[in-house]
Amino acid sequence: MSLLGKQVKDVGEQGLLNIVKSFCPAEIIGDDAAVLGVAEGHSLVITTDVLVDGVHFSDVTTSSEDVGWRAVAANLSDLAAMGATPLGITVGLALPAEVQVNWVRGLYQGMRDCLQQYQTVILGGDVCRSSVVTVSITALGQVLPQRVIRRGAAQKGDAIVVTGYHGCSRAGLELLLHPEKGEHLPIDAVKRLIQAHQRPLPRLDVLELLWEFSGPTPVAGMDSSDGLADAIVQICRFSGVGARLASEKIPLSPDLKLLGSFEEMLEWVLYGGEDFELVLCLPYELALPLVKQLGKGAAIIGEIIEEKKIELVDSRGVYPTRLLSLSEGFQHF
Repeated sequence: MSLLGKQVKDVGEQGLLNIVKSFCPAEIIGDDAAVLGVAEGHSLVITTDVLVDGVHFSDVTTSSEDVGWRAVAANLSDLAAMGATPLGITVGLALPAEVQVNWVRGLYQGMRDCLQQYQTVILGGDVCRSSVVTVSITALGQVLPQRVIRRGAAQKGDAIVVTGYHGCSRAGLELLLHPEKGEHLPIDAVKRLIQAHQRPLPRLDVLELLWEFSGPTPVAGMDSSDGLADAIVQICRFSGVGARLASEKIPLSPDLKLLGSFEEMLEWVLYGGEDFELVLCLPYELALPLVKQLGKGAAIIGEIIEEKKIELVDSRGVYPTRLLSLSEGFQHF
């Protein structure tokens, strides 16, 4: 049966559930709850993220497939930020009856496309009627207790590491909203920046390298989904420390450089958000080989200090020292 043009109300709840079930493993889905094992000696990690139409996505900039991908990426990034590898996700979907069925299919296709990059599956979930499309995902992961990454573990003297470029997702959004701003850019650069916004990659790939270099040493960190500055401020608050960042050490994507100078792009780098990189704090002797191995976009951008302030300094003396805070970034309320 063709679903082209059909709305959710045309297929009903059971018809919609049958569509959703087709994206889940048959051996797991169907009962009142999913059952899965956790490796011996590991801890279970759980995170939930909610995306709302008009707040986190819109048809102007995001297809349903990209909504699904980004929803999953946000949750898998939270697992990576805790040092955990994913086991699976559950999906709570609320939507108006007038939504096109193919929009829902696209949403789940995008989720599955992202999950397959990390050998992870949809374990189940729920659907209900609502006046606005809302996607709530709960992700489950596992981690060895001694490898849990926590915001409150930063120590004075630690190096502050970023695992990749920042500001690209915000640049991609800008190009989607204002295509004329990319008219002078090479087509490939425009595509990469838009891809950074629509199809971000959670940095689960960093974990194996991190454990190789850090060993039993505690690592502090979180992901940069709410912006690079937000991540650093949050880590410092939870750890009771401060940070000194060197502006000249913050890497800028070659594609981002085509849009403007470093000082022009700095706000997007610091506060743009949704880059889904990891911000980690660990001793310099461990950070240096990690950054070298990670390669492109990874860098040591500063250090943890005892004084409880987060400052961005320019050792060249070109730009004045700047204090970073949460008030400049996006806040829901």
